[in-house]
Amino acid sequence: MKTDVIMGIIGYGARISALTDMILEYGLGARIGAIADIDIPRVKENLKKKNINDGDIAFYADAAEMLEKERLDGVLIGTRCSLHVRMAAMVLRRNIPLFLEKPVATTMEDLKMLKSAYEQSKSLVVVSFPLRVTPLAKLAKEIVDSGKIGTVEHVQAVNNVPYGGVYYHNWYRDENETGGLFLQKATHDFDYINCLLGLKPVSICAMKSKRIFKGDKPPGLFCRDCDERETCPEGPFAMKNVRYDSANGDMCCFASDTGNEDSGSAIIRYETGMHASYSQNFFARKAAASRGARLLGYKGTLEFDWYKDELKVYMHSTPRTETYKIDSSSMSHGGGDNALAYNFIRIMQGKEKESVAPMEAGLLSALMCLKAKLSAETDTFQDIVWDIEL
Repeated sequence: MKTDVIMGIIGYGARISALTDMILEYGLGARIGAIADIDIPRVKENLKKKNINDGDIAFYADAAEMLEKERLDGVLIGTRCSLHVRMAAMVLRRNIPLFLEKPVATTMEDLKMLKSAYEQSKSLVVVSFPLRVTPLAKLAKEIVDSGKIGTVEHVQAVNNVPYGGVYYHNWYRDENETGGLFLQKATHDFDYINCLLGLKPVSICAMKSKRIFKGDKPPGLFCRDCDERETCPEGPFAMKNVRYDSANGDMCCFASDTGNEDSGSAIIRYETGMHASYSQNFFARKAAASRGARLLGYKGTLEFDWYKDELKVYMHSTPRTETYKIDSSSMSHGGGDNALAYNFIRIMQGKEKESVAPMEAGLLSALMCLKAKLSAETDTFQDIVWDIEL
């Protein structure tokens, strides 16, 4: 087993750089050996800000060249979404551990390609699904598996996103990149629901709408160039403490070229005949934020919300409510990112033979999202069956 491991990074963006920071902070012998990115000066500047010495890091403009020349113990992929499959396929051919950002694919064609590449590879893959390994979700799983609330026979899940403007102000607004917001957001939620239930989803229907983030402002308009920037409810003055992105550098979300739906819902049927409902919204703000679910069994109901860091169990046959508080305020993604980072280190070192967020989960969730999108666009129920597509 290895102790010191060398990581390669393809696409050193905000998400992967933060994940890499966690890996390095563990101090377990992992280091960055090489980075492939289209903007090396920006990468070096970011490393400098983090006080990471780039003297021992090899830089490449081409990921294929990096993989050909470097001896790496694992690779993290953090490119824009449409490139995930192309980059992952190159890593999978080399049979080395892979950390892959979500969504694992943005089109059905790419998803088929990724599934085939994975099935021919010996790589252990960790998909960026932090919600399933948060302390809150693990507690929910523990209670569900105990039988305390009985068999789960209905799920009501919700995700009201308080920072939704990010999906309309910058590159996320390009649906050719994102694949739509089921793939951007629901991919996490479908995964944790699947994980909690331990059941196979068999069909899905969905609907989406765009009622807020649309308008007749000129295409390509930036907030900084708009004469309404001081009064706009999505402008830099109103939103500076709400969004994570920089409003001064953003594009107008009320322009004619703004993509993505701003709300969506899906109903999922599972193999037992039970169903789950899920709804997501991107114009909720502040205290309206909510992300979590109610799982109903005959004996009781379990509910949790990551924004409240709280889980409750309501017993049906006795006047008893149990409340559990989780403190994840100092943790990224409710503590899930730490679990993913540690798992990937152990896999690279050969000390762990199982991913806490395996590729199978990523493939299934992406399939569900693509089917949900197709359902919403065609007003049809869609079967979640690989054989139909292959």
